[in-house]
Amino acid sequence: MHVIGTVGLPGSGKGEAATVAREDGIPVVTMGDVVRQETADRGLDPAKDHGTVAQALREENGPAAIAERSLPMIEDRLEDHDTVLVDGLRSDVEVDVFEERFGDAFTLVSIEAPFETRAERIDERGRDAGEADGGESLAARDERERGFGMDDAMDRADVVVENTDSLAAFHESIRSVIRTDDGKPAEAEADP
Repeated sequence: MHVIGTVGLPGSGKGEAATVAREDGIPVVTMGDVVRQETADRGLDPAKDHGTVAQALREENGPAAIAERSLPMIEDRLEDHDTVLVDGLRSDVEVDVFEERFGDAFTLVSIEAPFETRAERIDERGRDAGEADGGESLAARDERERGFGMDDAMDRADVVVENTDSLAAFHESIRSVIRTDDGKPAEAEADP
């Protein structure tokens, strides 16, 4: 059993890491999907109200609320798979939840990229409403997520992947993490 969690600011590459995992046959639990579903259940627009609902869930049910709602989905996928990737941890409290539940079988990967690079990626993906469309600016999103404890979670990462090179290079870096038993890349791995 191996659970790999990803943490990183918006636009850093967490979704791309999840894509690589899926391509390798590893199931993905996306913590943001928990929030998007709750946003829809509340009759709100997931593109505009995602951050508000994420914050509300944490205020209503405690800072570990989203991680705790993700646990049954992770455990369900572990019944049929050796490895599961959890996309989008946001706080050190969420890291605590996964470390407590999975112990040494949990690896935290911090995906990092500069602000300007992340801003371009978010504009290109067109999934989130920006400030001009009634949503949040990237700076505001960064501030909100840092308020959840994102920096503390990133500081606790077992592996840091800098996502500043080509998409192909990033995919290869992620593959080197997910294809090891403990999530920590070997110093020199053979080509897949």
